[in-house]
Amino acid sequence: MTNVCSSRAAAAPAPAPLERYLTLQTGLDLLDQGLSIFDRDLRLVAWNKAYVRLLDFPEEMVYLGAPFESFIGYNARRGEYGPGDPDALVAERVAAARTFATHEIERVRPDGRVLRIRGEPVPGHGFVTLYLDVTEQRRAERIIRDHAAELEARVAARTSALQRSEERMRLIMDSIPALVAYFDRRRVYEYLNRGYRDWFLVDTARPECASAKRFLGESVYAVVKPHVLRALAGETRSFEYELFTHEGQRRAVRTSLVPDHGPDGSVAGCFELTFDITEEKRSQALLARAHKLESLGHLTGGLAHDFNNILTVVIGNLAALADERPADPALPEYVEPALEAARRGADLVRGLLSFARRQPLQAAAVHVGALVETVARLVRRSLPETLRLDVDVGDAALWTWIDATLLEQALLNLVLNARDACGADGRISLRARAAHIDATVAAPLQLSAGDCVRIEVEDTGSGMDEYTLAHLFEPFFTTKAPGRGTGLGMAVVYGFIKQSGGAIDVRSAPGRGTTVTVWLPAAEPPAPDAGPDEAGTGVPRAADRGLALLVDDDAQVRRAIRRSLLELGYVVLEADSGAEALKLLANTPGITLLLSDVVLGGEIDGSAVAQAARTQGKAGAVVLMSGNAPGDLPRLAGIPLLTKPFTSEQLGRAIEEGTPS
Repeated sequence: MTNVCSSRAAAAPAPAPLERYLTLQTGLDLLDQGLSIFDRDLRLVAWNKAYVRLLDFPEEMVYLGAPFESFIGYNARRGEYGPGDPDALVAERVAAARTFATHEIERVRPDGRVLRIRGEPVPGHGFVTLYLDVTEQRRAERIIRDHAAELEARVAARTSALQRSEERMRLIMDSIPALVAYFDRRRVYEYLNRGYRDWFLVDTARPECASAKRFLGESVYAVVKPHVLRALAGETRSFEYELFTHEGQRRAVRTSLVPDHGPDGSVAGCFELTFDITEEKRSQALLARAHKLESLGHLTGGLAHDFNNILTVVIGNLAALADERPADPALPEYVEPALEAARRGADLVRGLLSFARRQPLQAAAVHVGALVETVARLVRRSLPETLRLDVDVGDAALWTWIDATLLEQALLNLVLNARDACGADGRISLRARAAHIDATVAAPLQLSAGDCVRIEVEDTGSGMDEYTLAHLFEPFFTTKAPGRGTGLGMAVVYGFIKQSGGAIDVRSAPGRGTTVTVWLPAAEPPAPDAGPDEAGTGVPRAADRGLALLVDDDAQVRRAIRRSLLELGYVVLEADSGAEALKLLANTPGITLLLSDVVLGGEIDGSAVAQAARTQGKAGAVVLMSGNAPGDLPRLAGIPLLTKPFTSEQLGRAIEEGTPS
């Protein structure tokens, strides 16, 4: 791959057309993509081995001049296109083929393999179609290595049928979505396809003048060169690396080098096949991150449950102590700071529960465009005058089913992070659009394909390196100075979006800014007469005096909550298990309130106790409570769920909500 334009006076004699065609056909047959070319009369003029293998056609069907209709008919008869009249199915597809229109589809074969099929017209000649088995993307190198000898024999046997012009072959090779090249034993390029021109602005009409060291750059070339030398020594090589295009775009690629052996067995040169695997790598990274955060969420949820029980006891007793001794001089010095610290701890645990996707949500149909504009109005006051904020929500009405307050907080968090990254100067763009994601995009995001709402927060700030991106959503990870944040902001945003059935992704690079993209499932707009529920806007009245049954398997927690029930005017009866609670419900008349933890020791949980009390009419009001509000426990209709720790006022409102009207 040396630049020889200045080192030799005359170029080496160009290979004869047939030899060049055979050389290029060899490279074509080494692709893991299937290839077929039909002329304007819809007759087969060229193909490769992968075409026959991926489509599972009998060998006798594939010959020069074979009609396109014979392949479609064979597929229709074996059920490739589903139920229906085979003749009608064939006629429909032949008519579509005669339009010679560019098309790209995916099809699931009866054996379960998924083929991506892309067709491109060849002006004046017909069309070329590429077939890629996307379920086995990594088999290309092994096919090249195992079948090189067989491919060479097949090419030799078909010499008489492969007399085609160099112009037509270039059209074919330029249609392949890959970089294809051939260089001789002196590392001088003899062929480059259009991909090299698109990526590196190389003059493909003069391949001998191209220098890999120049268009790749010295650092990338230093990675590639050892593999080239080993390929010229006769070893098939396949390796992955990163490069930059002439536009500065960083791309991850996989290159295969296949030695070309001459008649005497020596290496005459090498075929070079390079595929863009940037999105494949990105998908792998997204899945790995999702799995790691899922594990962290399970761990965090369990810890938060235990801490909530502890904080319930601490806050309850400290608050009771403050109420009992309001004039004690030690109160402001010892009790109040401890109570404030415990409440901050409860806020921290709520953040952890949000990350673990176990916070209670108040979901409703939300107009995303209006909410985004509200966020923009709220945040403008906190932005420097020199920092530009652009808002674009389009004209279409965008609806999703989500907790509006928490979505507003999440977007405020993202915009403020963008502000911190930009400093006093720069630009923040806040956009919302309707979108449709296919299975390829949805899979690494752990979403279902379909209609969604896409919200983007883009900034021109300092950007993030790969290490920061890999840890961005982890609890307590922060790049801010000590005392300026807990590191829970992005973790809370991630947990809330995932709990709402959406996904969040970040694209960033140092010095190139950051784009945070949020996908939310699209929803139908509410009925025209639907409006906000005015029923719970006031402060609920205190429950009437009566007998309350308190159920919790932690004695300290029962003691703290018992005090709140006494303040509300209840006489309290306690149970430490679901079985004991059911016995008390059955044998104690006049219970006006059942307050039970969801998770109880033993076989009977709090949900079962609440259900029994409600269906059997054993309690006037029924309220459940939990340290983590686990999302996998069913919510019982008409029974509120309190998240520990809670205040007496919150308990009073829950009792009001849990009292049948």
